[in-house]
Amino acid sequence: MAAGSSSRLGRPKQLLDYKGKTLLQTVIYEALKTDHKPVIVVLGAHAQEIAALHKHNQINIVINKNWKNGIASSIVAGVSTMIKLHNEIESIIIVVADQVFIKKSNFNNLIKKQKETGKNIIASAYDGTIGTPVLFKKDYFQALLSLKGTEGAKNILKQSAQDLETVFFEQGGIDIDTETDYNNLISQQ
Repeated sequence: MAAGSSSRLGRPKQLLDYKGKTLLQTVIYEALKTDHKPVIVVLGAHAQEIAALHKHNQINIVINKNWKNGIASSIVAGVSTMIKLHNEIESIIIVVADQVFIKKSNFNNLIKKQKETGKNIIASAYDGTIGTPVLFKKDYFQALLSLKGTEGAKNILKQSAQDLETVFFEQGGIDIDTETDYNNLISQQ
């Protein structure tokens, strides 16, 4: 998910440089290191500018024209595209573009935990909360396609606690929303 306008930052956070890559490139490259494809990138605000810098033959870029309606519209755009392109798909992992410390292992840990537990939702746990990246088995695709507004999938996680497991994501709580967040990140390089 990379469709937001980065209003608190004042410029597209997807394009911020960290260690020679944009934040979005970091997430894309780590996803591509896994054995699990396809990778779909959902863009919205600043879509043309961001897409121009992130062309890759192993990703599908989807432009969410309704991005102003909130993250739910981007989830719907991504899930519906995934189903359209790969109707045999069994599970998806939703990731956001500004979790700069994501690694291939985060994706693989979600998949491994799902296989071990048989649960249909595997979320990342960090800083006393659960969230992205999060794996959903196809039992939840319809719920994801029904999302509206700015909530994202958090309510699905809350309502499905009996069908949910978590994996720890050590630096998962570090995301970039403001110039201060970005400056703090850069100062730690």
